[in-house]
Amino acid sequence: MNRPLWLLLGVLGLGLAFLASLALGAADIPLAHVAQLLLHPDDSNESLVVHTLRLPRTLVALLAGAGLGVSGLMLQAVTRNPLADPGILGVEAGGAFALLLMVVFFPAAPVWAFIPAAFAGGVAAALASYSVARSVGVTPVRLALAGVAVASLLGAGSRSIQILWEERAQAALFALSGSVAGRGWEQAGQVAAPMLLGLVGALLLTPKLNVLALGEDVARSLGARTERDSLLVTLLGVFLAAASVSVVGPIGFVGLIVPHLARTLVGPDHRLSLPLAALLGAAFLTLADIVARLIDRPAETPVGILVAAVGAPFFVLLARRIGR
Repeated sequence: MNRPLWLLLGVLGLGLAFLASLALGAADIPLAHVAQLLLHPDDSNESLVVHTLRLPRTLVALLAGAGLGVSGLMLQAVTRNPLADPGILGVEAGGAFALLLMVVFFPAAPVWAFIPAAFAGGVAAALASYSVARSVGVTPVRLALAGVAVASLLGAGSRSIQILWEERAQAALFALSGSVAGRGWEQAGQVAAPMLLGLVGALLLTPKLNVLALGEDVARSLGARTERDSLLVTLLGVFLAAASVSVVGPIGFVGLIVPHLARTLVGPDHRLSLPLAALLGAAFLTLADIVARLIDRPAETPVGILVAAVGAPFFVLLARRIGR
């Protein structure tokens, strides 16, 4: 009976994070006034701040956080690897590297091409991580280390391109920043439809996720087509991560922390843990963005740094527990 209650609490927490994101920043606005401005916008400066700056930024944080949380849950389920995460497996670094290549070498490319480019880069990075791990025997820790190595290599390549093509690379700083700052309605509209479609697709795949999580032998005995289902789940998980990277850049550890928290609260049934991971991921990234605004205001700290400060110790503790 407590499991559906966690979903309700997740919705309430998400609503509070949404309102707090609209109210807090370089200049605070009372929550009651924020609610009034949402329903009845006017010509005041506060209304301009809420509708032009904070509302699209909050929507981007909500969508990106939900996508990263669900992506991490799907990748952990299909690989049966508790350390799987879009950042740790190199998916986010691959997507960011592909976006950098697009901006530097194909500056006339349309905006809609960013998500496919990030998706292709994420798939390539995930395949590279798995290939490296497979050469020495795939284990959860080795796959995570291989992903970190691939991400480091891609990060070095990105920095090299920034140095060699400094002027062109300036336009791609968003792809490497790991931040929600400055995201407007254009970015929100760019990612909204693909992300929502991906999240709906993930919900429809929850029965397959439950079967795949039982193991390949058990899944086959139940009549599942494990190769097809695993590929479908993996590609959708990478797509959600790529869509997030295309608008906020690489923000690691959200897809690691949130799935573990969701499963701890509602158990292994993905029909409950996946929607809760979407809610928790959206709230987590939005709250982190609020702290990033307040910690050094009026300046801002990149939200990726704050998330890494929490996620890196979590990753180390989890890896130590699994490695025993």
